[in-house]
Amino acid sequence: LCCQCGVPIPPNPANMCVGCLRAQVDITEGIPKQGTVHFCKQCERYLQPPGTWIQCALESRELLALCLKKIKASLSKVRLIDAGFIWTEPHSKRLKLKLTVQKEVINGAVLQQVFVVEYIVQSQMCEDCHRIEAKDFWKAVVQVRQKTVHKKTFYYLEQLILKHRLHQNTLRIKEIHDGLDFYYSSKQHAQKMVDFLQCTVPSRSKSSQRLISHDIHSNVYNYKSTFSVEIVPICKDNVVCLSPKLAQSLGNMSQICVCIRVTSTIHLIDPRTLQIAEIDGNTYWRHPFNSLFHPRQLEEFIIMDISRVHEKRKGAGAGARSNKHTLAEAWVRKTSELDTDHQYFCCTHLGHILNPGDLVLGFDLANCNLNDEFANKMNPQHIPDVVLIKKSYDRSKRQRHRNWKLKELERDREATDTDDERQYQDFLEDLEEDETIRKNVNIYRNADIPVESDTDDDGAPRISLAEMLEDLHISQDATGGEGAEMLT
Repeated sequence: LCCQCGVPIPPNPANMCVGCLRAQVDITEGIPKQGTVHFCKQCERYLQPPGTWIQCALESRELLALCLKKIKASLSKVRLIDAGFIWTEPHSKRLKLKLTVQKEVINGAVLQQVFVVEYIVQSQMCEDCHRIEAKDFWKAVVQVRQKTVHKKTFYYLEQLILKHRLHQNTLRIKEIHDGLDFYYSSKQHAQKMVDFLQCTVPSRSKSSQRLISHDIHSNVYNYKSTFSVEIVPICKDNVVCLSPKLAQSLGNMSQICVCIRVTSTIHLIDPRTLQIAEIDGNTYWRHPFNSLFHPRQLEEFIIMDISRVHEKRKGAGAGARSNKHTLAEAWVRKTSELDTDHQYFCCTHLGHILNPGDLVLGFDLANCNLNDEFANKMNPQHIPDVVLIKKSYDRSKRQRHRNWKLKELERDREATDTDDERQYQDFLEDLEEDETIRKNVNIYRNADIPVESDTDDDGAPRISLAEMLEDLHISQDATGGEGAEMLT
């Protein structure tokens, strides 16, 4: 019989029934039944004391471990058998844990008990988010500059940063006239950005630091670091004049060349011989050269006659030639001078896409005033009358048929003007025309514009659907992060 209530029971070391044993002994005594968990609304992370913030979904193993650590010291006197969540509303700011524990009580009898611990979710902004909101609280800044009129290289660089997700650690991105400023909370993140820039675009950098505070007792210094990155002032479709020494070292190229693209090096082509060369950042800063024209000085020409040149004798010491271009000799006339008989003769590297009657954009060197130290010293017979850059298409029709889009960095902008929009459209057209640059850029399908048939094709280059990515929209719960569904 139970020694307390006299009910017949199977024999046990305590000589008590379960009800009387629980009334006499509470094995959960000393274990807190309530607690608090700190949650950052900005980045949706939980605080793991003393100072670590971790990402946890609701009812996940990570969140369960975090809650159990808060009562770990109290659980050392009992044996934890089972632990799990009791479902609560995601927005209730409450987390409930159902715990099952065992403990040896009177005369070796083992008692098992189930109880609930409730946690209140309190909002607290983490240090990283606090720095982002403060905006002026930064430890390092990377100042990216390019002294040029056109921003094609910056648009390309922006897509590379987005593709490799290097913008995730930035506190703030500020756009100014000549470039971008990236603000960071640590010098290591800024250094990583500088290393990435030097690998992706031809550039040079220098760094400096300013002392903010100094603790003489612990010998701790607080610095603000500044990294200055200067990108070479050459963009795609620029006409450049090389120094005689550099042209000779590149395989006796012509000094007048066209920049066909800028990646980690500057890619040049000689429109007279199709000879190509690549110039890295170090070579450029040893032998600097400038663009002869601004993109706004492009003029429109019409092809009167064109003939492909199949055999061109190589000069002494000539370098590699381009296989993607075709050499041609053309007679062109300005569209603004169609009422005259004045024509220009030129060699061009665009023989594979040009036909008589086509419109093409180029630079008129015969009637311009060149202000370049290398061009002024050249023999006038070696300077071409016209340099053709690219075929001209109807821009409004291309915009209407463009069924793709790009993502952009979130940044503090200055007042944008129509010229920025025109330069951005130029960059989008370059992506359509150049497959090499396109491989390094994430292109997303624009569902708002339907896919049209090729019957209305005017010959303008387009991007195929196979090269486009679907734009994902992941919905996030306010407290649980991605995929915060309650587990059963």
